Amino acid sequence: MSLKGKKVVVVGGSSGIGLSTAEMAKREGADVIIASRNVQRLDAVAEKLNAIAIPADVTSDDSVATLFRNCGPVDHVVVTAAQLRTGPFKTVSMEDVRSTMESKFWGAWRVAKSAEIRPGGSLTLVSGYLSIRPRPNSAIISAANGALESLARALALELAPVRVNAVSPGIIDTPIRAAMPEEARRDMLAKTAASLPAGRVGVGEDIALQILSFMANGFATGSIVYIDGGALVS
Repeated sequence: MSLKGKKVVVVGGSSGIGLSTAEMAKREGADVIIASRNVQRLDAVAEKLNAIAIPADVTSDDSVATLFRNCGPVDHVVVTAAQLRTGPFKTVSMEDVRSTMESKFWGAWRVAKSAEIRPGGSLTLVSGYLSIRPRPNSAIISAANGALESLARALALELAPVRVNAVSPGIIDTPIRAAMPEEARRDMLAKTAASLPAGRVGVGEDIALQILSFMANGFATGSIVYIDGGALVS
């Protein structure tokens, strides 16, 4: 799965799945560019990885366009960045649901539109298994994930010979859950692990492995892969 000499851009690469992807791509020899709106965290990660850091906000047309002007032609692009806000369908504010779509769906759209990906390269979007297994209080996230998966299939045709795929994670133990009280977080993860055929929740590296597989496999395009520990069959 060598990426030696390849230029890889990870949008959302300063934490979570994006950080795991950037780390793995770097180990495989790629020249890595990470982008995030959190400049302090971005710079710290870039220094640690010996990667290039470019601040970017996926909710801004100009910011995303500037990011890829600075990158120039690249081989692979990954989009993990999203700021999610949700709640009960009847009471969640329209501001929150618009914000979620603006970052997760339109953010990916902006990246796909602005990135100059070399022929045979790849764009990987990250959705989430709520697209096909929704749960209460998360309707907007389910909708955004489903839209991303449809977008990946459509762009596989429109952007060819660039390859476009999506990976759809299940429950992943990433820093996004750090906002929960620690005891509640541990309890939720333990209960989830016990319910899964895999016997554990996912970690960022589990999803990064699939993302790098999409980069390396020249026959993979228009694919949606669910990496969820068996949640969809349990």
